[in-house]
Amino acid sequence: MESLPTADRFDERDERHDHAKPIAIVCGSDTFAFGMTKFLRQSGIAAHARMSLIAVCLGMDVCAGLQAREIIPEAAPSTAKTATQGIGFSPTISARDFAAHVKILASDEFGGRAPGTAGEEKTLQYLVAQFQRMGLAPGNGESYFQTVTVMTSSTDVRRSSMQIVLPEKHQELLFGTQMLIATRTGKSETVLQDSPMVFVGFGINAPGQNWNDYADIDIKGKTVVMLSGAPDFHMAAATPYENHRLNFYARPNYKFEEAARQGAAAALIIHDKRGTGYDWYALQKRWSKAQFDLPADGAESRLPVQGWINGDVAPSLFASAGLDFSRLRAAAGQRDFKPVVLTDAKLDIALASRIVIGESRNVIAKLVGSKYPNEAIIYSAHWDHLGTHPNEPGNNIYHGAIDNASGVAGVLEIAAQFATQNPKPERSIVFLIPTFEEEGLIGSKFYTRHPSIPLQDIVADINFDVLVPIGPARDFVVVGLGYSTLDAIVKPLVAAQGRVIAAEDVSQADSFYRSDHLSFALAGVPVLYMAGGTRSQGMSLRSQDFAQSTRSDYGNHRYHTPADKFDPHWDLRGIVQDLQVSYAVGATLANSREWPKYQAGTVYRSISDSLHAASAH
Repeated sequence: MESLPTADRFDERDERHDHAKPIAIVCGSDTFAFGMTKFLRQSGIAAHARMSLIAVCLGMDVCAGLQAREIIPEAAPSTAKTATQGIGFSPTISARDFAAHVKILASDEFGGRAPGTAGEEKTLQYLVAQFQRMGLAPGNGESYFQTVTVMTSSTDVRRSSMQIVLPEKHQELLFGTQMLIATRTGKSETVLQDSPMVFVGFGINAPGQNWNDYADIDIKGKTVVMLSGAPDFHMAAATPYENHRLNFYARPNYKFEEAARQGAAAALIIHDKRGTGYDWYALQKRWSKAQFDLPADGAESRLPVQGWINGDVAPSLFASAGLDFSRLRAAAGQRDFKPVVLTDAKLDIALASRIVIGESRNVIAKLVGSKYPNEAIIYSAHWDHLGTHPNEPGNNIYHGAIDNASGVAGVLEIAAQFATQNPKPERSIVFLIPTFEEEGLIGSKFYTRHPSIPLQDIVADINFDVLVPIGPARDFVVVGLGYSTLDAIVKPLVAAQGRVIAAEDVSQADSFYRSDHLSFALAGVPVLYMAGGTRSQGMSLRSQDFAQSTRSDYGNHRYHTPADKFDPHWDLRGIVQDLQVSYAVGATLANSREWPKYQAGTVYRSISDSLHAASAH
């Protein structure tokens, strides 16, 4: 699961790339870099060796500081086959088979499954071997692989600066302590001069909520400054945003994307721990290192500059422009808020970036439908994790047993049951194992832009991420409960197990926005993210609940650490029940003519309606 910014986890997420082995460093144009990548791929060089292989310096004087490192040797072809020798896999979902998959994928041999390492190649070989064993067809034409191009951008702090230009003074903001900036454009040099500044409240444009912080102003070429979170995170009394869960419009990525759609030259979010759930130090650690993204290809608007301002700096910044920050923040929580120009305040930015282009791979397999082969249900679970950190003492392999070898094992178990089902499902079933989820859902985002099945023909995506073994549970949590008509399919299947369907606990850390199903939701495809149980069976409501304590222990002590390891003593009965429900949901959809829909009033309904309207023409 993609992590929230916490200071201890960002060191882990970023430093793992220190040991990825580039095989070429190329200074020049990005066109040459892409050509070199294609040449190396066609030459038969393994994906793990190609990843992070070409640094696109684009005219910067950083090439002298880059040194080519050794090529990782090709993983032995027998790795995937020998790993499962002696295992007689069952044709139905079983705890034994599930455990075998997790144990192998989370073993030391796989090194934490970081993209761009030997662990990637071993993981991909294992997955393909399993799909072939089941008799499943390649899911991307004639291939089980989908190559994903990844762009890494790092701010060159020594050559980057930001100044607020006022009539009587220039106020410089220091990178790290007072501001953080980066670009998504892939350009090595970005300069803004005398950019007018506009405070746009929370930076939300939500027509369905009758809320528009960009009303009555043209901000093309301007710099927008906005609050973090959504109004309810800041107001004690009830507001038009009464749901305290992290909502669609509270996400930083949404705010940057909306500012780009509005034509802004730059967007700066004022950090606030209540609005984000994490402190400035955590944000500083993240933004001081590499940012991962798909290369800019014109498919979406991107900001030349985006970033954050430390909330401690904001009051004085606004005061310098003759404005009261606390009063403006209060006004921003009201529906009738209008943007406020920071009169006489201009922004100067010089941003230098190091750009690296590399590759990784999604894995896709398919069971072709017997009657409607062009329509498909997708099961997804990301394969990547945090790799090995050689500079850390002791156990430095981030095994990722629960995150997310468990999810991959779940998809493999469901795939095995579909593969032996007789008769075969009427609609096709696609099994998608994306890469680079941990760095921003990149693999699944790439898939939705380059789908192996047209998006309008995908019935639903059922996603698995972090299956915590808690034993039998009396509830079944659907993350995003109430978003779509898929709930009506899940509910009776859960009831048949003597359980109740439930929403996740109310929290800012809403998991709906932190795993690969979000890429499908943002593309208009109905999704299910089923988190399994949270309350143990046979436990009184007043007793210490084993399920809750187990989940808490995992989240606080094992998640994104080397301690996320396989345990042969896990009680997997609850996970088997969860997978049986998930299989039944897909089987129900595969043998019906039902097309699930998002509920009216949700932002995903409007996206889905636009998708199907466009495909009808």
